[in-house]
Amino acid sequence: MSLIIKNISLLLENDLEFINNGYIVIGKDGLISHAGQGDFRNTNKHDKVFDGEGLLACPGFVNAHTHIGDSIGKDIAIDIDLDLDQMIHPLHGLKKKILDNSDRDHLITFIKSSVRAMLRRGIVAFADFREGGSEGIKLLNDALFDTPIKYVALGRPEYYFTIHPSSNGEKVDRYPYKSPNETLSANFNKTSHKILEVCDGFGISGANENSDESLNQYRKVAHEYREKSRRNIIVAIHAAESEQTVTFSVSATEKSEVQRILPNLMPDFIVHMTNASDEDIARVAEQGVGIVVCPRSNGILGVGFPRVAKMLRLGCHVGIGTDNVMINSPDMFREMDYLWKVSRSIDDEFLSARDVLKMATVNGGKILKIKSGSIAPNMSADMIFFKKDHIDLAPLHNPYAAIVHRADMDSIHNVMINGRLIDGEEF
Repeated sequence: MSLIIKNISLLLENDLEFINNGYIVIGKDGLISHAGQGDFRNTNKHDKVFDGEGLLACPGFVNAHTHIGDSIGKDIAIDIDLDLDQMIHPLHGLKKKILDNSDRDHLITFIKSSVRAMLRRGIVAFADFREGGSEGIKLLNDALFDTPIKYVALGRPEYYFTIHPSSNGEKVDRYPYKSPNETLSANFNKTSHKILEVCDGFGISGANENSDESLNQYRKVAHEYREKSRRNIIVAIHAAESEQTVTFSVSATEKSEVQRILPNLMPDFIVHMTNASDEDIARVAEQGVGIVVCPRSNGILGVGFPRVAKMLRLGCHVGIGTDNVMINSPDMFREMDYLWKVSRSIDDEFLSARDVLKMATVNGGKILKIKSGSIAPNMSADMIFFKKDHIDLAPLHNPYAAIVHRADMDSIHNVMINGRLIDGEEF
């Protein structure tokens, strides 16, 4: 038995080709079997057929970078002049203090609230950088076990380094080890394997909180665990978020964060790249490493704006994330709108609404290696159904621009994940 949606407008496959009148066929496994222009005629009496007249089907949004665990701290100190480290440094930032002093049940309550907000706004999948070791991942899993949203949980062992400049090259002080006799290899490997047992990979703070040795060990542990478990383990890291982090890396190691990350860590994707050099962007593109930009987060922290048009021109795979819920709502509509308009205002290179929508859907799914982000055969039926006659969208002359800078949660008819509408209603 299949679910057949007929007479529907849709954005088809990876290029988001606009089909004014088409069909989508969804199997009982929740995967799309067929989609295209016109009518689908290979039906049988057991199929369910729904008329999608007046609706536009768009791939569900993939929010490729969040810190959803800090949902309890919304807007605390957001209007105070604190720098990036003072706000979110993993050891001494304000965020760390909030999380350490919050009750576990309260954290779960507000994580659930953020997920409900994402679902209502068409986000069908997200990737989360989760602090707190294996216990932090378990908290996230406990919060989300009964929700339909898909998520990629990226954990990290709480091992951080501080790097100081030295005339003899890189000088590294490591902390917070309990004993100076502890070695990185034994403790790091044990802790890391324990974390990977309950999550999907590593979400690392940054190169400035790691030595070359520790970045290499993240890579080796991930590779070992992939071989052992036959699972798709993802490795991701923040880099070049602010001029401060870029300057620090060069002064301490004579290399940029990206120059240290690429050969030592070999990540699947890098978050931010807001202040990356042209050379670093080109290197990331050459190595096929994804980039996830978080423009509104960069804006509220005052660290700049990512050069997305240049990234795309150089061949980078670019997705979008909403970053810390503490400082930013998990809303891809706002993210796309801000990204598109600021890019068009400050960048010499052209960025289209279609480019932006691809970043929020197709590209995000590819970067996270999941079956979301495209209305195409063998992809999960994870979609947003927009009301074409909504007061803010009609008349619908340009579906890409309409979604990127006019649509909001009120223009959504329903959201589907794995072939099921999230509120249980029918068309």
